[in-house]
Amino acid sequence: MLARAKINLYLHVVGKRDDGYHLLDSLIVFAETGDEIKVAEAGDLSLAIDGPFGAGLTKDAGNLVMRAALALRELTDTKRGAAIHLTKNLPLASGIGGGSADAAATLRALIELWRVKPDEAALMRLAEKLGADVPVCLAGRASFVGGIGEEIASAGRLPETHILLVNPLVETPTPAVFKARRGDFSAPARWQSVPPNAEALATYLDARRNDLTEPAIVVAPVVANVLAAIAATPNCLLSRLSGSGATCFGLYQTAAEAEAARQLLVSQHPHWWFAAAALSH
Repeated sequence: MLARAKINLYLHVVGKRDDGYHLLDSLIVFAETGDEIKVAEAGDLSLAIDGPFGAGLTKDAGNLVMRAALALRELTDTKRGAAIHLTKNLPLASGIGGGSADAAATLRALIELWRVKPDEAALMRLAEKLGADVPVCLAGRASFVGGIGEEIASAGRLPETHILLVNPLVETPTPAVFKARRGDFSAPARWQSVPPNAEALATYLDARRNDLTEPAIVVAPVVANVLAAIAATPNCLLSRLSGSGATCFGLYQTAAEAEAARQLLVSQHPHWWFAAAALSH
């Protein structure tokens, strides 16, 4: 099962709770690229990890995939086990929801394997406890997200759009990025009419922003170079940071344009990470 990369097409910081958590307004979509989760019948729960970014992960109960499996087993009151295999294709802590997407894909895969039918509201509460991005990854569709991630509203069916993801393989820890943020809070900026095509989507987004871009550049100045490199590729409609970074993205009308941009940037920056894909509908 594909644990699709989560992209913040825009992200406004609209407030802060008394407990220190920031309130957000964001449009989250998913790309047809990501990690892979496979599950098989087994007597107990186990986790195997491989892939280009698997070496930095633990396989014990502290791993978000194992936490999701254990929580689902408790929620559904089952004693069944599973051999879970995670292929980690996305960079770690990269602003595209890799761990959250893995947890959500694990929940979906185990629900199918174990043939259980958890209450939908209870399942979403479980997802919230696992992490702020897990509920929207579980929903798996283009969504406006509010609160700290628990408020999810459908954004409708977005037009066919292709994306290039670029990560310079440096870390921008979320707490450090929020700590570096300065200035007032932004207003929510959800739209009412779905953009008819990729160009219109980029125009809508151009009137919005990612409020974490400047603080991410403070934490990792190379982010500015990544954004500039993407913006300079032919046919790029928009260049922006996702989440707290360090992954940036470019939007394109066609798969061929996104792939051409990927090949160009690979030749210029061979030590960065790249993926070109369609946005999910």
